Amino acid sequence: MISNWQNLDFSKPNHCIRLATCFSGIGAIEQAFKRLNLKHKIIFAGDIDPKVKQSYFANYKIKNEDWHEDINLFNAKKYKNEVDLLVGGSPCQAFSAVGKRLGLDDDRGKLFFEFVRILKECEPKVFIFENVKGILTHQNGKTWRFLKSHLLELGYDIHEAVLNSKDYGIPQNRERLFCIGFKEKTNFSFPEPIKLEHIMYDFLEDYIDTKYFLKEKGIKFVTSSWNRKKHYTQINGDIALCQKRNQQFNWHGDLIYHPLKTSNDFDEFVFEVKDVEEKYYLSEKVAKYVLSAGTKNFKTSTKTDLDIARPLLTSMHKMHRAGVDNYVTHKGRIRRLTPRECLRLMGFRDDFKIVVSDTSMYQQAGNSIVVDVLIAILKKIDISKYGVENA
Repeated sequence: MISNWQNLDFSKPNHCIRLATCFSGIGAIEQAFKRLNLKHKIIFAGDIDPKVKQSYFANYKIKNEDWHEDINLFNAKKYKNEVDLLVGGSPCQAFSAVGKRLGLDDDRGKLFFEFVRILKECEPKVFIFENVKGILTHQNGKTWRFLKSHLLELGYDIHEAVLNSKDYGIPQNRERLFCIGFKEKTNFSFPEPIKLEHIMYDFLEDYIDTKYFLKEKGIKFVTSSWNRKKHYTQINGDIALCQKRNQQFNWHGDLIYHPLKTSNDFDEFVFEVKDVEEKYYLSEKVAKYVLSAGTKNFKTSTKTDLDIARPLLTSMHKMHRAGVDNYVTHKGRIRRLTPRECLRLMGFRDDFKIVVSDTSMYQQAGNSIVVDVLIAILKKIDISKYGVENA
């Protein structure tokens, strides 16, 4: 049975929602509006990371004067009564269970009050605040009660819930607190979970650059009994682990195993360490060429793992030229997720332009909000009724 919120239509589909964001990242709420084909105008946005600005400006329309880099210096008073929806998720490391949990003693934790200040200055009709669920249990709940009291003092009708991405169409186990405030008293309930129709495999790319495959040291680490016992890594999981901003720098998280096509036994290969130097593997480009059906001038049926080798060429520069050399498969390969795959698991479609390094893109994807969860919330809110006819 399809959940009610999936069937909901926006009551004012032609209205334009004036959108503003703090700690904007790569624009999850902007992606949600884009995927919903809702008219919207970005009133202001900002982030302290210059690499984030590169990604944001490559993907969204915004004037440079409406972008803020240091939220502590940003004055939102000039936008009063010009914002329909304000969205923000202040840095979560101060409250995360995997961090030191310094909370409000951490400068990043104090940024919540900047969000409250901006909320007070621009007075949006609706706001969405997102953070790790650990903020609810920090200091036995005292921290969240204290923070929530500041939102209530502004007169907003507050609703809060922890939502998991895997309950809203994305195969990622990512639980986050969503706090929604309405300027007027509102009969609101959070979107109901839906059946997960996809697994992580459905979000993978077809062709992968060899740089994403692990070398021997990485394979030994991620397949160690300690890592598997602690569940810090998983290989070929159906539901991704929670994506993190630092996954570029360690081997914890999701790994993908590419088995030999001739093998039907996953366990036979997955924990073996390859003992052939990287340089002896075919690059993606060469592999696609030599295993192809041939060209109009040359027809061949190239095979791997021959029982009897073809004659060896004496000239190295002729190797792979005709596509009739000897090739062997070897123990399968293990790789990390690519930046594009991480974006897909955050709900970003492939038209999102990647204009920064892999390192930055991993960070930006891991810091974002899952777009599909926001889509469910926007539909349940019926955000269109808070928009304006002419904007």
